Amino acid sequence: MGKPRADIVALCALTALLLTGVLTPAEALSGFSNPVLIMMVGLFVVGGAIVQTGLAKAVGGRILALAKGNDRLLFLLIMIVTAVIGAFVSNTGTVALMMPIVVSMASSGGKNASRLLMPLAFASSLGGMLTLIGTPPNLVIDETLRANGYDGLSFFSFLPIGIICLLVGIAVMMPLSNRFLNKQAKNGGRKRGKTLTELVNEYRIKGDVRAYRVDARSAIVGSTVARLDLRARFGVTIFEIRHEASRHRGIVRNVSQRLPLPDTVIRHGDVIYLQGNEPDVERFAMEAKLKKVKSPSFNFYDIGIAEIVVMPESRLVGSLLRDSNFRENYSINVLGIKRRGEYITKDLPSAKLRAGDTLLIQGLWDNIMRLDHADVDWLLLGRPKEMAEKVTLNYKAPLAGIIMLAMVLVMALDIIPVAPVTAVIAAGLLMVVTGCFRSVDAAYKTINWESVVLIAAMMPMATALEKTGVSAAVSHGLVSSLGHVGPMALLCGLYFTTSLLTMFISNTATAVLMAPIAMSASLELGVSPLPMLFAVTLGASMCFASPFSTPPNALVMHAGGYTFADYIRVGLPLQVILGIVMTIVLPLLFPF
Repeated sequence: MGKPRADIVALCALTALLLTGVLTPAEALSGFSNPVLIMMVGLFVVGGAIVQTGLAKAVGGRILALAKGNDRLLFLLIMIVTAVIGAFVSNTGTVALMMPIVVSMASSGGKNASRLLMPLAFASSLGGMLTLIGTPPNLVIDETLRANGYDGLSFFSFLPIGIICLLVGIAVMMPLSNRFLNKQAKNGGRKRGKTLTELVNEYRIKGDVRAYRVDARSAIVGSTVARLDLRARFGVTIFEIRHEASRHRGIVRNVSQRLPLPDTVIRHGDVIYLQGNEPDVERFAMEAKLKKVKSPSFNFYDIGIAEIVVMPESRLVGSLLRDSNFRENYSINVLGIKRRGEYITKDLPSAKLRAGDTLLIQGLWDNIMRLDHADVDWLLLGRPKEMAEKVTLNYKAPLAGIIMLAMVLVMALDIIPVAPVTAVIAAGLLMVVTGCFRSVDAAYKTINWESVVLIAAMMPMATALEKTGVSAAVSHGLVSSLGHVGPMALLCGLYFTTSLLTMFISNTATAVLMAPIAMSASLELGVSPLPMLFAVTLGASMCFASPFSTPPNALVMHAGGYTFADYIRVGLPLQVILGIVMTIVLPLLFPF
């Protein structure tokens, strides 16, 4: 049957508590309205926008390029860059973003990716300790403090601890990864279809396409594509029409792409992409008074490309391409035909279609996806919907960066007297309405609903533990067994108990269970709850000895070719050393 989903298990436990009367319906559902949960949902959206716009990848890629082949410097940069990104983006999203970069870089540089992927996963967790929003357990202890009448934590309350964690992690991981992580990394599974770049290169589209800007003096302003009749007059076709508008000194950019249909009107400021022989293209450009774009970008924001195969029983077999009516019926253009290893890109309207022909088509992403269910005459190859979702809206990267920076500043500096959850909700909403996502559905898909439901179902467990006396019993047991030794012993007990539990259940669920216990134990002993709660979030987040304790650990397991023993050899020493260091450091930073 496989391993049961954690969210289903949590919901079953919640249902059992409801049926037995331990929790009232209001208490059982309280987790779904908790500010921590709402903040996590918002952070998923913000992090998704940073990925969708290509901002995180661009920043990470530039910094990683600084390594210039130096293994030690490369290791340091991966750890630092990942940790910094992980301070603002979920650790799962951070690893999902950085892992392809690292694997690709290792492959092109002839390096072993297995030496880098586990440090990458661990760095994302270490970076989560730099800020309040870096990892969910941080939000859990903040909420626990507020629920018990204490002041909440500031955005950078975690920064000193996070810096120490990162330094210790680098010092421990560098020798351990070199000694134990020498496995041959895997490619992450079977390849699923061609990428857009591969399609462009395969059909040699880019070499035949040139871009020209339409200005006020151009002779074709106001003309339709049909009226221009470029194919008949010049042997040239319009590949794409793009219009860009910038506001606020280029920070806010809007880019629209249009498919050149017969009734499409050429406007002032358009950039038209022309496909054909260079002399023919230049002759038309000169006649139309167009200005050549020196370094045109080749993107697929609104318009995409894909392949379809003509089936043997298709009605298109034996007909000319001009009679296929792709443009009229589906608003689709055909850019090329692949037939038995040969590529036809010239005089396409006169080409006679054969069974097995592969057509490279162009159109709006929605129109391409319509072809999947439109007819039995062809078979749509690949996954255009997934391709569309992976296209980075890089012209929105500056805007996404400003929104995230504003969110961080509001939360960190208390510029505006609003709750952190309000700042996160506002940032997530702005990411959607300003177009940092392709669609609202794309924003929803960035949310890890399994984690959301798991946390919402686990939060009432703290109430159940308190009502049944379990929390008091555990806290009293810790205090009675360790309290007489001193608060330091209690701190150690809380840290390593939390760390042990995280080996078997998720770090967030562990923090939800242990935070109330740490609060009760500190109150019973009469000491400050701050070091105890920090011990909980550190014990929950700094778990490296198991591939299943945190999502980042699991994400890199297959790609790095790791076994459970690898996590024990590398992760366990790091986990133990961090535990020892933190139990010494926490009382110094947050006195009892």
